[in-house]
Amino acid sequence: MRDDHAFTFAGHAMVARASGALHWPSEGLLVVSDLHLGKSDRVARDGGALLPPYEVRDTLARLAADVAETAPRAVVSLGDTFDDMAAAATLAPADRDALTVLARGREWIWVTGNHDPAPTGLPGTAAEAVTCADVTFRHIAGDGPGPEVSGHYHPKARMRLRGRAVSRPCFLRDDARMILPAYGTYTGGLRSEDPALAALMAPNARAILAGSPMVEIPMPR
Repeated sequence: MRDDHAFTFAGHAMVARASGALHWPSEGLLVVSDLHLGKSDRVARDGGALLPPYEVRDTLARLAADVAETAPRAVVSLGDTFDDMAAAATLAPADRDALTVLARGREWIWVTGNHDPAPTGLPGTAAEAVTCADVTFRHIAGDGPGPEVSGHYHPKARMRLRGRAVSRPCFLRDDARMILPAYGTYTGGLRSEDPALAALMAPNARAILAGSPMVEIPMPR
């Protein structure tokens, strides 16, 4: 059974999934952030190291599993779905078809990000932000009033687990703000101790480490 973590945010029962996705069962909503599809192609295009070209397929396979297990009425991708607009234009037909199948029969909203600031032609709707109940979903935290859920920073946290130090992508949350981990296979991370994250999150903020086992701890600072 998947190692998920249930919690309450802004008065709503939500579930952090081991994959890094957020599930809001009562709203039938699945949220992911920072897929960065096409990063391997973009790095090669910029003359960087050649990375194995499987990250799009791997990321979409995990997304398909999350969609199958939660059966959401709507999916929100919180920006930086693609590593850049060129990657969006060159997405393989098979991968575009896979996204079309996932979007069929449900609402799909692509929030624009700093890496993909314009609509990409994927099935669904592009938006700068979207609100469900009283929670606003946007790419970058702090661009408007809360409560809000965002991405962009790729947070990760460190702790000792079973006698060894571990560092994992994490959800950061306080009473009015949540920042999701990056969902993409080739995405890096920003430690929660970084001043950019410490300045955004309240002193009582918590970190939920993705992966298995899922663990919630005070946000390391």
